[in-house]
Amino acid sequence: MNKELFLKENCPDRRGTDCSKWDILKNKYGDSNLLSMWVADMDFKAPREVIEVLKKKVEFGVFGYSITREEYYSAFINWEKENHNWEIKKDWIRFTPGVVTGIFWCVNLFTEKGDSVIINMPVYYPFHTAIKDLDRNLIYSELVNKEGRYTIDFEDFEKKIIDNNVRLYILCSPHNPVGRVWKEEELDKLLSICKKHGVIVISDEIHHDLVLWDNKHIPSGIVSNGRYSDIIITLTAASKTFNLAGMKNSFVIISNEDLRKKFDEYIKILHEDTGNMLGYYAVETAYTHGKEWLKIVLEIIQDNYNYLKNRLNKELPFAILTPLEGTYLAWLDLSAYTGKVKEEGMKDFVQNKARLAIDYGNWFGIGGDGFIRLNLATIPGNIKRAVDGLVKAANN
Repeated sequence: MNKELFLKENCPDRRGTDCSKWDILKNKYGDSNLLSMWVADMDFKAPREVIEVLKKKVEFGVFGYSITREEYYSAFINWEKENHNWEIKKDWIRFTPGVVTGIFWCVNLFTEKGDSVIINMPVYYPFHTAIKDLDRNLIYSELVNKEGRYTIDFEDFEKKIIDNNVRLYILCSPHNPVGRVWKEEELDKLLSICKKHGVIVISDEIHHDLVLWDNKHIPSGIVSNGRYSDIIITLTAASKTFNLAGMKNSFVIISNEDLRKKFDEYIKILHEDTGNMLGYYAVETAYTHGKEWLKIVLEIIQDNYNYLKNRLNKELPFAILTPLEGTYLAWLDLSAYTGKVKEEGMKDFVQNKARLAIDYGNWFGIGGDGFIRLNLATIPGNIKRAVDGLVKAANN
């Protein structure tokens, strides 16, 4: 199937389908008539094989207690080996209904109240929430932004760990919202600092399949030939890759036996060790049959990014679009037009004038003021409408 046919057959109007992305705009933004470019899910149907297997299970009609198939594990293990050169053992795999849930579990399990947890801001806002809501001490090391490209300040990162006796680091790889796919040498430096100072690492790798052009995702667990695997808990899922977030099925990968035993004891208390039966079938099928589907989706995301970049260069030359290496989330600095204002000051420009519902940069913490995050996993027409709105807002 080519891109044109894919877009024709797999992009339904999601409005009125109880869809968070399109159907809560009135409650969230105060206006139901905005173009929805915010939350990170796709406007594309899941792979056809996933839909067919779910139809078959629904038509069978019995939804009682179920077991987890061996094929579910082997599909994930084979995917990771073939696509990321990561050889995962089944014994390392645990369940969580979502990566964010897994982050909350791990913060609660591997730290105590008052302990320090470090993140790199700006970063996905549930990282902040997990730390603050669980009464941990939020420590941040701000990413360095040089003309739109982000890097890590390793000296600051290590100093913050030492000065605050940090116990846990939440890594975002690839990074949301700045779109970096970290190089192995960058991950090596980060993880060596953590190992040196006894810091456990939660590695959120939910966007690990959404890597663009010639960039390559390196799983934290195989950096430097697995040298740091004993301090890492990796969280990932098929949810971003294949648009399956509603299936509530994510992976926890823990190769260290001691950390894994602690996690298992914790899960006994929660009694939350298995997921939705349909979610298991959807994930297994996506990993088994979804590679061609994903290839087309990545091409569409790249096309949408290039269109956005070219139009902005011509019509909004002072907007700074961060180079996108991974994820389908564009990170756009509008401060030349709006000033480095927080959400309240951005609202008139973005919502009232541009008519967009987006993620505001300040939601992602320090370094986000003046930015917006745009979801590119949608039809090209929506990208055109978004740019049209931004240009109109700037001209006004």
